[in-house]
Amino acid sequence: MTPPPATVKLTVVKGRLDPAEYVYDGRATCVIGRAADCSPQLPNDEHHRTVSRHHCLIDINPPDIRIRDFGSLNGTYVNGEKIGQRREGLTPAEAAGDSYPEHDLADGDEIRIGETVLRVGVTQAQSTRVLGACARCGREVGGAGRDGEVLCAVCQSEPAAVLRQLLEQAKGGRADLKAIHGYTVLRELGRGGMGAVYLARHESTGEQVALKVMLPKVAANATARARFLREVGLTRALRHPHVVALHDAGFAGGTFYLTTEYCTGGSLDHLLAKRGGRLPADAAVPLALQALRGLEHAHEQGVIHRDLTPSNILLDGSMTAKIADFGIGKAFDQAGLSGLTRTGATAGKPMFMPRRQVVNFRKAPPAVDVWALAACLYHALTGKTPREFPPGKDPWQVVLQEPAVPIRRRDPGVPVPLADVIDQALRERPEIGFRSAADFRIALEQAT
Repeated sequence: MTPPPATVKLTVVKGRLDPAEYVYDGRATCVIGRAADCSPQLPNDEHHRTVSRHHCLIDINPPDIRIRDFGSLNGTYVNGEKIGQRREGLTPAEAAGDSYPEHDLADGDEIRIGETVLRVGVTQAQSTRVLGACARCGREVGGAGRDGEVLCAVCQSEPAAVLRQLLEQAKGGRADLKAIHGYTVLRELGRGGMGAVYLARHESTGEQVALKVMLPKVAANATARARFLREVGLTRALRHPHVVALHDAGFAGGTFYLTTEYCTGGSLDHLLAKRGGRLPADAAVPLALQALRGLEHAHEQGVIHRDLTPSNILLDGSMTAKIADFGIGKAFDQAGLSGLTRTGATAGKPMFMPRRQVVNFRKAPPAVDVWALAACLYHALTGKTPREFPPGKDPWQVVLQEPAVPIRRRDPGVPVPLADVIDQALRERPEIGFRSAADFRIALEQAT
């Protein structure tokens, strides 16, 4: 029998909220404040007038939980100690340039925001490992509160060495590596926070594939592995001219691996780098239209990307756009394998992410992909992201507080009909401007 998972619970011990208890048995983030999109949402009454609309962020990956104040007017308190408050006279936007300490929370800690107090409850999984060994090199690693295979920090920093070892083990006949048996790595194609991707060739068939290794930041237990690979299976079922085909996926030695179609034209961000940072409309818009057709197909199958950027819009030899990694990053994060990703030194940067996805990434609708695709097109036309992200400013606060800059302010040369459609796609209040990829595609076609 599978043991119950670790959980994090926030219980209201002072104040009136409905519900009075919030339970998380998996990866989640919460933005707490008075705004309607917050959860928990604090009341807009005389006891909470000093609470900001977006007051603080809680990053949860049971049993881990961390809190950060967003530079609120009157601060957030943990066990009576103030952990953040913007300097007197600063607006919320100005406060985003300041640094606010993060605080790891433990069972029994209390959070006070205005007159509301929430108590933290942490329940460990029944099967826990206090200390274990790296699945690759055997070094001792901490794994308190978690069970499963994990790589040490040194091995995580060396994905190429991890992959070489897996390929050697595959040659030796290891059953859980059958899918990558016979491949030789030719070169690295890119890397990111979750791992790296390599060009590989099969020794017998000569077929070239993109071979990706994804390295969990925390121990990957059987439940998390099964959850991630189940989601990957949905992506594997996608077959469309504008979606990169996923061939195989598996897990071995604390590492997930995936083989996908290799696109010889590289990624959109590499193309932009070659072309001086931007593309003319007659080159950028056709790529966006192709990518939108890929989005339409995936959304019809119930698959949402949730991490669409220029780096995963790939190009084949005929410069046809194909979207890669459908749902992969989201599934990795939701399975808890990324650790805490909204806080800490390794927190991601939401340059192509709509605010809807920041406040509730678990329930993001297909429209978040439409917004992200519009942001990619905006970037291709102007060389800029829709929002300004000045150095030193908290990027998550920028997303919560700042709307997209109208595209003709970036480049007055963008034709007005095209600019109007892109600006509409990047509108976020009260809803994202286009709810479906088809609606955005049709509007783009009519504008050009």
